[in-house]
Amino acid sequence: MTEFNADSFNETISQDIPTVVDFWATWCMPCKIFAPVMEEISDDMDGKAHFGKVDVDEERDLAMQYDIVSIPTLVIFKGGEEKERLVGVRKKDEVVEAIEKYLD
Repeated sequence: MTEFNADSFNETISQDIPTVVDFWATWCMPCKIFAPVMEEISDDMDGKAHFGKVDVDEERDLAMQYDIVSIPTLVIFKGGEEKERLVGVRKKDEVVEAIEKYLD
């Protein structure tokens, strides 16, 4: 998974295939629990969607811009627009189902 900064984030979310962004922090235990699930989904769906992470401590402006108040927060973008948001640790099937809604 790509570690997004402000520049790479804006460029990637504007594409026509879904971009799945995991907002997280290094000190967040639920984020650490959720990370392997996201890695597995990223591997399974390689080529169907972009996957990346935003460290809310490193990229505070992005976190504020998207009103990230709890982590982990997973946001699905397509064509530059936020399509769906999942807050908290989720099961793999639930995340995959959310992403699949935005695949062409």
